[in-house]
Amino acid sequence: MRPLPIVAGFLLAGTAMAQETPVLTVYAPDYFGSEWGPGPQIEALFEPRCGCDLRFVTGDVLSRLLLEGAATEADAIIGLNTDQTARARASGLFAPHGQDTSDLTMPVAWADEVFLPFNWGETAFVYNTGRLPDPPASFAALLAAPDDLKIVIQDPRSSASGLALLLWVKAVYGEGAAEAWARLKPKILTVTPGWAESYGLFTEGEADMVMSYTTSPAYHLIAEGDATKKAAIFPEGHYFMVELAAQLAGTDQPALAQDFMDFILSEPFQSMIATGNWSYPARLDPARLPAGFAGLPRPPKTLFFSETEAEALRAAALAEWLEVMSR
Repeated sequence: MRPLPIVAGFLLAGTAMAQETPVLTVYAPDYFGSEWGPGPQIEALFEPRCGCDLRFVTGDVLSRLLLEGAATEADAIIGLNTDQTARARASGLFAPHGQDTSDLTMPVAWADEVFLPFNWGETAFVYNTGRLPDPPASFAALLAAPDDLKIVIQDPRSSASGLALLLWVKAVYGEGAAEAWARLKPKILTVTPGWAESYGLFTEGEADMVMSYTTSPAYHLIAEGDATKKAAIFPEGHYFMVELAAQLAGTDQPALAQDFMDFILSEPFQSMIATGNWSYPARLDPARLPAGFAGLPRPPKTLFFSETEAEALRAAALAEWLEVMSR
């Protein structure tokens, strides 16, 4: 009779293993998993729905995926944008998301079967009305501004917003982009690796303007009651950015990965986005946005490169930028 406790122990261990909570691993940008990013809210909403453990692995999503290839541990990814998806799509690592995107509330049409939008915004230079009461009213005025105007931007080699600025300048100035950068360069206080560093310098009063998004002032207004932060709206147009999710074709949790895709355009997820990620939801009636979003100015023109166009422009635009900045 002595072996019975051992047998019972094995049975209990087997039961525990059978009941072990399944894990869904999602690769996401660094900001996503922070306490002020949307990750914690998404976990709180999704885990009761899926009965799983949603784990965000943060870092440079695309670089990690391309390095790991088919051996990746990711079941899904979130946080890529259309300036990166051509390289991601070429990897062949992704499966169709299976969602109806016919009723998205975005300023551009969307019909991609692999990469699913969850939020969007437009680039903008944000300023403090107390420090800069008379900001440039156009891109041309920004380039013509005195060189003592101090701007902070992000490096397009390491930052999605930095790459968006590179493409924004290209969309506005085309073959004249190098000249535009040469005129902007004396006003650039510093180039930071990422958005957080730039925005921190701006909020600390080190710069007059920062490369950010038209929705950034909503954070200050809603979370801080501060109406002094504004986005300068230019008649030349602003560059459109959309953040995307996708599921991996080789996931060992295909049902969970599909459930995550189903969840992204659901009302609970979309209604969280405005103040969870300080951007516009991909599918939500604008009338349901928080009050602080209602008064945000929208650009008169939306500028956008498809992933094919963005990828075709990226290398040359980057080389052009590096040449000007190294002078």
